[in-house]
Amino acid sequence: MVKPKVLLLGVVEHAHDAWNSLADLGELITPQACNRAEFLDECAAGTLDGVLVICRTFASVSITGLFDEELLKVLPDSVKFICHNGAGYDQVDAHACADRGIQVSNVPTAVDDATADVNMFLIIGALRGFNTSMLALREGKWRGHPPPPLGHDPEGKTLGILGMGGIGRNLKKKAEAFGMNVIYHNRNRLSEEMSGGAPYVKFAELLATSDVISLNLPLNKHTRHLISTREFEMMKKGVVIVNTARGAIIDEDALVRALDSGHVLSCGLDVYEEEPKIHPGLIANPHVMLVPHMGTWTVETQTAMEEWNIGNVRAVLEKGKLNNVVPECAHMAS
Repeated sequence: MVKPKVLLLGVVEHAHDAWNSLADLGELITPQACNRAEFLDECAAGTLDGVLVICRTFASVSITGLFDEELLKVLPDSVKFICHNGAGYDQVDAHACADRGIQVSNVPTAVDDATADVNMFLIIGALRGFNTSMLALREGKWRGHPPPPLGHDPEGKTLGILGMGGIGRNLKKKAEAFGMNVIYHNRNRLSEEMSGGAPYVKFAELLATSDVISLNLPLNKHTRHLISTREFEMMKKGVVIVNTARGAIIDEDALVRALDSGHVLSCGLDVYEEEPKIHPGLIANPHVMLVPHMGTWTVETQTAMEEWNIGNVRAVLEKGKLNNVVPECAHMAS
């Protein structure tokens, strides 16, 4: 009996045993292509015919580019599943995949704890204004000359969480441990149990009443530049913004203007519109804490993500279906 083919895009860094164990169930292959043009040619040539499931990493975008309609048109007809090794899956056009009969999975909760840790680190650092003095210290200037303005304690501050998914709910618990009051806005209002008792507020109310605003929602056509000039004007003067979701949710030009005017006191960013390129206005502002997309940058979390993703591949090979699918493909799951 011919084994179904499993195409690995990218590299398994940690869960080697889990990946190698799939060899009993499928033929594990990798592409020869090193860039998008070569990958499109490889698909068109029929080299990857017979692939049932694709297991992709975030970094594999350098090989294939985005999984958009152009790429989907040349994928082998045999491809029915794409397993993405990340919670965010904006590199994959899930609607287009569903239209072509391809189901997409992600790793929705494996990233929660580590990302919320970075979230809290950025909140504390931005509130306290640590970045200016950390820069001064490395230049031999102690806290700086003159010293920076005094920072602010998190206790008693209102944290508005935009996107109360797994990371947002994890962040709520951590923020409350620091004495913060949490409110949230979400696409759908959560049950009292799911929200942990956090009050649900409308989008405009969250912007107007929060001392700190944390972005924890996916990037899609509805959320791109969700926060821009109009939204900054609705916020309190002296607000702190933190983003560990996707960079393009914020209009970075508008953010730089809001920072330069002093309307936004500080911000903490782990993600950027055009990463690895960083907006020069963000780099130039000492009140901005910048982290190079390290929300899940731990051995434990990276391993858990790979094991979850490989588990989805195994489920396809053993049961013919994914353990979980993204919302755009929910109608396809049996």
